[in-house]
Amino acid sequence: MNRRDFLAAGASTLMLPGCATRSSQRLPATLAWSKLPAIPYRGKQDDIAFGSALTGWYGNGEGRIFRTLDGGDSWSQVWHRPGIFVRALGFIDEKLGIMGNVGVGAFPNVTDTKPLYRTVDGGATWTPARIDGPMPPGICAIEIVRSPFIDRGERGERIVAHAAGRVGGPAHYLRSADAGASWKSQDLRALTAAIFDVKFTGSRIGFIAGTSDTDLNKARGLILRTDDGGDSWREVFRSSRNVEAVWKLHFPSSGTGYGTIQSYDPDPANSQRFVAKTDNGGRTWREVPLVNDAKWRSFGVGFANDKLGWVGGNLGGLETRDGGKSWNAVAMGNAVNKIRFVGAGASRRAFAIGSHVHRLELGAV
Repeated sequence: MNRRDFLAAGASTLMLPGCATRSSQRLPATLAWSKLPAIPYRGKQDDIAFGSALTGWYGNGEGRIFRTLDGGDSWSQVWHRPGIFVRALGFIDEKLGIMGNVGVGAFPNVTDTKPLYRTVDGGATWTPARIDGPMPPGICAIEIVRSPFIDRGERGERIVAHAAGRVGGPAHYLRSADAGASWKSQDLRALTAAIFDVKFTGSRIGFIAGTSDTDLNKARGLILRTDDGGDSWREVFRSSRNVEAVWKLHFPSSGTGYGTIQSYDPDPANSQRFVAKTDNGGRTWREVPLVNDAKWRSFGVGFANDKLGWVGGNLGGLETRDGGKSWNAVAMGNAVNKIRFVGAGASRRAFAIGSHVHRLELGAV
């Protein structure tokens, strides 16, 4: 499979023929994405994560990690190690976090072979995590799952971290029950050739985004599901065309989920792009038309609720307000790879990271 998910240059404003067209109606001011004063990057930046409503981090392919202490109004570099490609981030609180390195062989200038790192001081220092089982060459996604439980008559919270990768393969899934200090790894090459994302809707039910073959011409997008917390996985979705992968997943609720289907088809006649959608908690999925544009390549996806959501692409962003029935172009930056939601109620925000970092004030939407 082609390992370079490179950023295609282009304007963020684009007339989108087909089923997604630019709306003449402007978005309400309360739903306008704002570009934050973060340091721009020449390509696609892959992840942003928050440990609290105000404290967050993002990283890039130069091995740099930046932190905000004021909800994104300002950013400063807190760490730099050349040879690492910061592909994935997950934070449990303002001090404790996990970082995934894409690893050697996926992109140029990556020399560090350690796939997972952990910080206990808010990102100032990072140490390699211990991995038991088959060693993954790199990581593309991290998921932090918090589950309530009763401990000796008191309500507690159980935290499990999940990680997976990588682009170009091979495919590995990892789980940590000690906040990322140690991990147990599984080799999933029998089920998927590569892994691009991992998402859980609870302590037991989770999903992996992947592709069927390392030969890009034969590859079809896959979604795997687990019902036992990651001990076993099975295929629940396969895209109907070749030259595709399922890139990112998001569940605004336990019943409704979306996945971006990324196409590398060079034939301009095969221009229709799709997203995968489930309405039954991920038991079954269907393909929903996204945009009819041969130049479009999907990256991140995030939904504020079951109806209102966004897809980031190489040429900009798309917004839906009807659960994917229709899509309109929206200015949220190029190559948005991850959309994260922070806070609740009137203070809820969304953050989108790609070439730049953008923020959306959602309020109680």
